[in-house]
Amino acid sequence: MTDFLRLAEDIAREAGDMLLAKRPTMSREIETKSSPTDVVTTLDKASEALIRERILAARPDDRILGEEQGEAPGEGDVRWIVDPIDGTVNFLYGLPDWAVSIAVEVAGKVVAGVVNVPQRGEVYTAALGEGSWLGAERLRCNTGVPLSQALVATGFGYAKARRESQGEVVAKVLPRVRDIRRGGSCAIDICSLAAGRVDAYYERGVNQWDFAAAGLVATESGARLGGLHGRPVSSEFALCAAPGLFEELHDLLVSLDPLRGA
Repeated sequence: MTDFLRLAEDIAREAGDMLLAKRPTMSREIETKSSPTDVVTTLDKASEALIRERILAARPDDRILGEEQGEAPGEGDVRWIVDPIDGTVNFLYGLPDWAVSIAVEVAGKVVAGVVNVPQRGEVYTAALGEGSWLGAERLRCNTGVPLSQALVATGFGYAKARRESQGEVVAKVLPRVRDIRRGGSCAIDICSLAAGRVDAYYERGVNQWDFAAAGLVATESGARLGGLHGRPVSSEFALCAAPGLFEELHDLLVSLDPLRGA
């Protein structure tokens, strides 16, 4: 796991440095994916190409799942899960909350994860059973926080109908918690939970490359990560918080039918 983590961190740092260097000269021409608000830039694609090249140079038989290019076949039980820029809209607008996220999965279980937040100079790392870290600082999520005092991070999808539904849910969550934060990057939101900067996180419709690395950072900090009704975290729903708060927020969300219109 140490070797996986070291390689993932080296590659995530290199990709982040490239993005920082090239962003000022980036073409403003962008493409859209699932909706007019779901954007991809030339640097999303360049970052993923760099990451894939570095992984395959070191481990040519491994599989790779990336946001922009899908899944590349390989042999064996090792799969890399890559988000070349999580928070592309933030990146496009010059906001600092975007990240390079790389996770390593062995036999279906994530064993190493790195989330590099280049503009903040922060690199989150985690290895299964070995804790999670922000640089040299061991991370511990906030514990013992009741729902009424919880600072909750969330995000919104790209489709109009889903946004309407999510807006109705968050409007009913807001009076029940300390406050809501919407940063624009699933990976950073979950890592912020691990670092104690927020108390809980939930979101509908995130993808595996969004939460694979950050999810390990969070669980290694003591948080619980899952879906609704005892299901595992998935693209359907992601919920993360310390035990106790997890269950409180889960029950509130279930009462609000957050998957309506699915």
